[in-house]
Amino acid sequence: MFDFITRMIDTLGALGVGVVMFLENVFPPIPSELVMPLAGFQAAQGKVSLIAIFVMGTIGAVAGAYLWFWVGQAIGRKRLEAFIERYGVWLTLEVADVRRAIEWFDRHDKAAVFFGRMVPGIRTLISVPAGLSGMRLRTFFIYTTIGSAIWNAGLIAAGYLLSANYDRVAIYLNPVTNILLTVLLVWYVFRVLRKLIARSRG
Repeated sequence: MFDFITRMIDTLGALGVGVVMFLENVFPPIPSELVMPLAGFQAAQGKVSLIAIFVMGTIGAVAGAYLWFWVGQAIGRKRLEAFIERYGVWLTLEVADVRRAIEWFDRHDKAAVFFGRMVPGIRTLISVPAGLSGMRLRTFFIYTTIGSAIWNAGLIAAGYLLSANYDRVAIYLNPVTNILLTVLLVWYVFRVLRKLIARSRG
């Protein structure tokens, strides 16, 4: 994963940062916590523009978030519940989970989008209930952009300030990232098997 991100940034520069951040929002296992600090490190080395990686990274993040917002709008609550009822076991979700998530979002809407964009594991998925709840696109865009910009700025700053030691840190990032992805896969398989067993017993 680390090697892929590095190649994208080395090849495409700031545009590569935007592309990877878009993919990070579409495919959550690509972590922004790895992408943006690396971009900040590259900026500290003079390889890319600091402003360019911030702007492109934020554009990529907002574009990816909008994709999930559109998915939420296009599917709608009834069709989503019907889909979860039929295939939820493979997503380790139940209809009750979806209803609780939407009810929670309805209570917090703007704050949920703003702060959700800065919480790992939630920052991508928060766009779906925003679309399902009927939030106005302009409102979603404003709070998503501000939240994403703050998150990206913090990660870029971390990579920039750690530039002197980043080579040492990078040695461990790739294996650690691969381990985390493996753990997520094992956890997913475990949850699916547990739900399948519970369904067969039921």
